[in-house]
Amino acid sequence: MTSSSASSENNRKLRLGLFVQPLGHHVSGWRLTENLGSPTDIDWLIWIAKKAEEGKFDMFFIGDALATSVYRLPSTMARLEPLTLLSALAVQTRHIGLAATASTTFSDPFNLARSFSSLDHISHGRAAWNVVTSFSTDVARNFSRDDMPTHAERYAVAHEFLEVTFKLWEGWQEGAVQPDNASGQYFVNEKIQPVNHQGKYFQVQGPLNITRSPQGRPVIIEAGSSADGQKLAAATAEVVFTAAATLEEAQTFYRAQKQQVKDAGRNPDHVLILPGVMPIVGRTREEARETWRELNSLVDIDNGIRQLSTRFNMDLSVFPLDGPVPDVPPGEGNQSRVKLLTDLAYRENLTLRELAAIAAGSRGHRVLVGTAEDIANDFQHWLAEGGADGFNIMPAVMPEQLSLFVELVIPELRRRGLFREEYEFSTLRENLGLPEPDLNLKSYL
Repeated sequence: MTSSSASSENNRKLRLGLFVQPLGHHVSGWRLTENLGSPTDIDWLIWIAKKAEEGKFDMFFIGDALATSVYRLPSTMARLEPLTLLSALAVQTRHIGLAATASTTFSDPFNLARSFSSLDHISHGRAAWNVVTSFSTDVARNFSRDDMPTHAERYAVAHEFLEVTFKLWEGWQEGAVQPDNASGQYFVNEKIQPVNHQGKYFQVQGPLNITRSPQGRPVIIEAGSSADGQKLAAATAEVVFTAAATLEEAQTFYRAQKQQVKDAGRNPDHVLILPGVMPIVGRTREEARETWRELNSLVDIDNGIRQLSTRFNMDLSVFPLDGPVPDVPPGEGNQSRVKLLTDLAYRENLTLRELAAIAAGSRGHRVLVGTAEDIANDFQHWLAEGGADGFNIMPAVMPEQLSLFVELVIPELRRRGLFREEYEFSTLRENLGLPEPDLNLKSYL
């Protein structure tokens, strides 16, 4: 692998992930399209993946949930299991990375290590795992549990889960497979090692029953912006998904996360930070603004209040819609997203109605409305000012906004030398400019 050359050659290129919601990320996006697909239609998802690969996106990223959404939105009520989906997409694409969310709270290290390694083999080295800790009691009830571990314990479990998974991936060393017709020996036995892990949460013998992953291990992504989430990412992540409403917020997070990576004994350049952004692309500014106005006019505020109530773990329907956003007590849920939304409300002096519309529409991420030049200006500024290494793109309307991004924004980024003309390497790790993995996980607890 020529990772050092990949890193130097692409040092200031933007990294772009496509965060896929098959019906669009805006809560009203599906109501605007004339080409509505289905979240469980494999042909529709293949089209999305191929359009993203046409644009030379680094990765196709699919989220997941292990319970039917309380929001009752079409895009969250039904979905394909991510690893099954990405395995199908792997044989329909050739270059784009394939990333899936999987929970350490409701999974097993052996099975997940095997599944992601299988995806890496099927895709010839394009797999990535977005590591999450689940916090929903509805999910717990789907796994024969009545309660959830605390926030701190979920991250302690995640740390040990990753430790075991890394050991399983490292159990197959380079050169473990050496077929010798003369001796009849297919494997080099001493290069296949058991794990024999005995920990607080997991006891795993190993070794894994699949050969070494083409990338050494799949690329590790994490999205937690809480103190525990940042600490885990500093020790283990290679890509960090985050949300930031302003450049100043992004810079603060960027500096803090990179410093924690350095403090963990790792190279900060080997951890890429990609904030989520919902670009509303128009051929003119007025066209983009009209799309944004139309999307927001279709938002169901009652649904937005239910979403906020779930995120904030409090019933917001009892508060006046046109009054201020109430103080939110600390909880055990998605702490980072709650803080982002409440900070936005206090900074912009938003009413509860206004925050509900924004939260429902953008899912708490930054919205960028304008032409290709406007969006490229913004991306270039954030990259230059240390707010991001790239972005996780969240098209509001599918397929229209994805097509406009590929047809208008990508060429403008290329004109400025900010994005690739072609895929340079064969694996996701190389295309991201990441080195071969150090599989010796350092303890941070």
